[in-house]
Amino acid sequence: MTSGRFITLEGGEGVGKSTQARMLSEALITRGLGVLLTREPGGTPGAEAIRKLLLDTQFNWDARAEALLFAAARSDHVDHAIRPALDRGEWVVCDRFIDSSRAYQAGGGNSSDDAILAMHTIGSHGLMPDVTFLLVAETPEISARLAARDGDNQDRIGGKPEAYHGRVETRFRDLAAMDAKRFVLIDASGSPAEVHGRIMEAMEPLLGEGG
Repeated sequence: MTSGRFITLEGGEGVGKSTQARMLSEALITRGLGVLLTREPGGTPGAEAIRKLLLDTQFNWDARAEALLFAAARSDHVDHAIRPALDRGEWVVCDRFIDSSRAYQAGGGNSSDDAILAMHTIGSHGLMPDVTFLLVAETPEISARLAARDGDNQDRIGGKPEAYHGRVETRFRDLAAMDAKRFVLIDASGSPAEVHGRIMEAMEPLLGEGG
């Protein structure tokens, strides 16, 4: 039996993480693997409740408050969904995880990376993915996707200024450069099927490990 693996998909707004997470989980299921498809913030009732607070435009959380809320949601998510699935030998495919906090609250905001990681150590026992796919694409294509997806109905984080999202994108790339063994950069341009093909090609070493 193949043992469980923890896979995350990261990137800025509109790169197609949710679509690719779903397509990847479906591909793994066709191979006979048990799969938990989940997301952050969210994935458990408690974490989904915190998600609503984080994305609600009526609240003006600063980066520190965001980081604390994300850490609380992640702790519940890890304890009640991710870790149990891995212990059962399932594969976990997660749309965002700790690197989003490191990019958004530390890169886009004013929290420190050390503080983000310290909260993760306390709340989630420092759990890290086996592999992280960082989806990247050119700005014009992303802008078109966001316009089609959200129109004028962006959530509180998606609606932040362009300069903020630029810092987030830079931070994601910096994180990938610092941890090249875990991160795999994926060209997110083109059709969903084309992007999925790139991810599955990158998955082959992990799938070949067995259990």
